[in-house]
Amino acid sequence: MSTFDDRENAFENKFAHDAEMQFKAEARANKLLGLWAAGLLGKTGEDAAAYAVEVIKSDFEEAGHEDVFRKVAGDLGTRADEATIRAKMAECAVEAKRQIMNEV
Repeated sequence: MSTFDDRENAFENKFAHDAEMQFKAEARANKLLGLWAAGLLGKTGEDAAAYAVEVIKSDFEEAGHEDVFRKVAGDLGTRADEATIRAKMAECAVEAKRQIMNEV
């Protein structure tokens, strides 16, 4: 195998790894957001975990994070305003990346 082939394989592997890590981080962030929202909704234990899974699944509706925002905002109603939810989404994204990096 040539050096070029080795480099090409290395780039492909890195791209695949980065994409996998990004997917995991986004799913983890959505889980953290779901658990936070579940707490505001008065859910605990298995009910909170099930709600977090619903939030994770909501991210598959469309590209981006607006589908997750709509889900959580709709469920929370007046319990949290848009700025609070978006700030929590950003906080969860940072925390999820930190957690993922500590696992690697």
